[in-house]
Amino acid sequence: MLPQGRPCALRAPVTPGLAATALAVRRAWVSSRAVGRGDIVLFITIWPLFGLICLGFVLARAGFPSAGFWPAAERLNYFLLFPALLVASLAEAPVRDPALLRLGGAAIVTILIAALALVAVRALRPMPAARFGPALQGVVRFNTYLGLAVITSLAGPAGIERAAIYLAVCVPLVNVLSILALTEQGALRHPMRLLRTVLRNPLILACIAGFALALSGLGLPFGAGRFLDLMARASLPLGLLCVGAALQPRAMSQQIGALAATSALRLLAMPALASGVALLFGLDGTEALVLVVFSAIPTAPTAYVLTRQLGGDGTLMAGLVTAQTLAAVLTIPLVLMVLA
Repeated sequence: MLPQGRPCALRAPVTPGLAATALAVRRAWVSSRAVGRGDIVLFITIWPLFGLICLGFVLARAGFPSAGFWPAAERLNYFLLFPALLVASLAEAPVRDPALLRLGGAAIVTILIAALALVAVRALRPMPAARFGPALQGVVRFNTYLGLAVITSLAGPAGIERAAIYLAVCVPLVNVLSILALTEQGALRHPMRLLRTVLRNPLILACIAGFALALSGLGLPFGAGRFLDLMARASLPLGLLCVGAALQPRAMSQQIGALAATSALRLLAMPALASGVALLFGLDGTEALVLVVFSAIPTAPTAYVLTRQLGGDGTLMAGLVTAQTLAAVLTIPLVLMVLA
């Protein structure tokens, strides 16, 4: 379970650049707990992340800097900056640490339990793949930018290392599950095509490269670590701005029941499930925090692109991305307060 009495950030080692922030959070947390207001610290820590999302939405609707900027920025981040962050985080991560192995196992179990539960519900209430695909993605997929931003704010560099392990395990898994759900498992008849699709994902390739470097013991020599770190620093703020730019509020005006039910499963039931799995696997501290946070954040904006490509209900998927991102402003602090 999550550590008692204070945020996990205060138990993780921080770089000198984060030391002042960590100390300020520590003091604010202790002070606020003394008067029963520890929840204030969570809002103070998290609201700037949603502020960037809102800023991205406003800028995109105002046409600034241009309509073509946001798709290009998303591609730059997806294919270059974010993979650089993953490689830099994984290359020197303690990948043989038993606690990290337990985190990876707990992540897989959490996602598979949720996916199997949705399959069972579908057996009782049949629905076409065009709708089941968005529903499954709305429950098991996660916004990597927001997740890493929250973990960075709460747990510092140690949290990023563990989050990279989580992503290395779960990004391939949720991509395969999403494709199977959208194609009525037709992708299984063409396993090589499915494998090529998964291996073209730059995040998966970055995780493979980072793992290889960590296992080899080479790390990132000759200044490569500094080079990747400079690119990685731009990834999260740009990613959050792009998340805001992609929001489609009009899509929430339809299928309100489906949006509400799927969003409740994603934002409330999934972190509760993750908390139980963390207890079962004996996770504590930062590992438990990573599992719960990535289970509590909204679904991935890229789910909309995949849904459109494979003939799914794009309107439903766009509504899920928007509704969950807006609701997460309240649910993420709520989940962290309850499970802390």
